[in-house]
Amino acid sequence: MTMDNTFKIEILSFLKIAEIEDAWTANDYTELLAVMNIGEDELTGLNTSQLKDMCLMSLNDFEHHESAKFLLMHIFKDEMAEGEITEGKLEQTSHHMVEHKLWEEHADPAYHQRFFNAYGLLRQAYNGIFAAPTGVQFTVDISADKADAFAIFEQSLHAVIVRLISKGLGESAILNRLFEAQMSGDQFPTASNILWKLKEVSHTDTSRQYEITSSSFWFGELEGVQHFEATAHADAQAESSVAH
Repeated sequence: MTMDNTFKIEILSFLKIAEIEDAWTANDYTELLAVMNIGEDELTGLNTSQLKDMCLMSLNDFEHHESAKFLLMHIFKDEMAEGEITEGKLEQTSHHMVEHKLWEEHADPAYHQRFFNAYGLLRQAYNGIFAAPTGVQFTVDISADKADAFAIFEQSLHAVIVRLISKGLGESAILNRLFEAQMSGDQFPTASNILWKLKEVSHTDTSRQYEITSSSFWFGELEGVQHFEATAHADAQAESSVAH
């Protein structure tokens, strides 16, 4: 394991969000409408906003669980094509979506962001009914006394960021309890699924700022937190992919 490095953390802004901007594209709406048997010939000349309106109206024509299944068929189309998820499983999940918050409760965090986006669209289609998605978007400034402290960011960015920010939460926070072993261990593969979006805002030799989008389930307790110090280490091996 690499040596821990000490950083000063400042939360510059913190917002609660119910949807992620631009989570749905014109192509997404077109594909979703196709799942509902609305052909491209009926969509000619429509812009993204109009496609969204048609999508919301079309979803509203079906029962709640039916619309939920349409969303699931779209967001998990790759998993269905590869046989990882069956239509029967989607049918079962669609019936759970009204009463459950699957962007928090699903066992696999890799699916949380997709569920969050699906709930956002379904809630608009039905003017409620489905639980309101609870997300957070915050900007964090991370500084250190020496530039070489940031070498660990190049090795495993997501893992380092989650390890650092987790120190601003209480020891009993869900994130710290569920991932205690990964936090202190040599590998933190789940980190990239905990941080839904990680955007570097600025970069100097001794500080970096990031805009982070994630679930309130993980980071809601950061609201009201302003400053703290934290240590972190990189994973033993570099992440397969690093998003800036």
